[in-house]
Amino acid sequence: MSIEDKYLEFSRLSKSFPTPKGPVEIVKDFDLKIRQGEFVSLIGHSGCGKSTVLSIAAGLDTATLGGAFLDGDFIRGPGTERGVVFQSACLLPWMSALDNVLLAVGQVSAGVPKEEQRKVAAHYLELVGLGGMGKRMPAELSAGMRQRVGIARAFALSPKVLLLDEPFGMLDSLTRFELQEVLLQLWLKDRKTALMVTHDVDEAIFLSDRIAMMTAGPHAHVGGILEIPFARPRVRATVMDDPRYYELRESLLAFLSGEELSSGGKKPKKPEHLSLAS
Repeated sequence: MSIEDKYLEFSRLSKSFPTPKGPVEIVKDFDLKIRQGEFVSLIGHSGCGKSTVLSIAAGLDTATLGGAFLDGDFIRGPGTERGVVFQSACLLPWMSALDNVLLAVGQVSAGVPKEEQRKVAAHYLELVGLGGMGKRMPAELSAGMRQRVGIARAFALSPKVLLLDEPFGMLDSLTRFELQEVLLQLWLKDRKTALMVTHDVDEAIFLSDRIAMMTAGPHAHVGGILEIPFARPRVRATVMDDPRYYELRESLLAFLSGEELSSGGKKPKKPEHLSLAS
């Protein structure tokens, strides 16, 4: 397997947390290889460790055993080669939208004149539909607008990989659909490697090349991989009119339902690999 086929790699990753009764292993032997330029979603029940895995990839947490690798290098901490978008935009409230994006630009453009950096920051705000709103403070922006700033900031780093932690989870349905389109349009420009945590089955199908399905915790791991066959660029209405869309959706829901039964003591069917590409 070439480095391009495992550009972002999780190898036998395990993570334990201390409790009054002793350590609990939330994630165990988590293995996933993501190809360069691929968009992969990670889906599973709440509490199974999806965000923990993403935090380790971001360098914000450390694995108990195993770990994550990017372009062949072991991830030891945060770095500008990874752009992160959280569920909340996490903007600095005392800085304007433009200045929040400028923070990212400044991290990767040392020595570039400030005016040039500002043009780059303004360009990314324009790309997410916030042209002319750079002077607005976060408190003056809607939740959707703040998340657009967060997306602009992540792309402004020109990272090797995008890490998205339920980026649209706190938004209403209409805003969520709009920002999914914004994200796809930006991603299609240079197809950065992307890993997104989501609890939304439809979002995962629409955005992804593959969907990694996590088993219920504790000891959660990748229980199946679902290949998404739809060509890019994608039109939501066309995707939803395709009979394969509902087959994919049913496969995901069946897996998640099985995992829910498993937590109640029943053993689910465990698909190692699912494909509806043909």
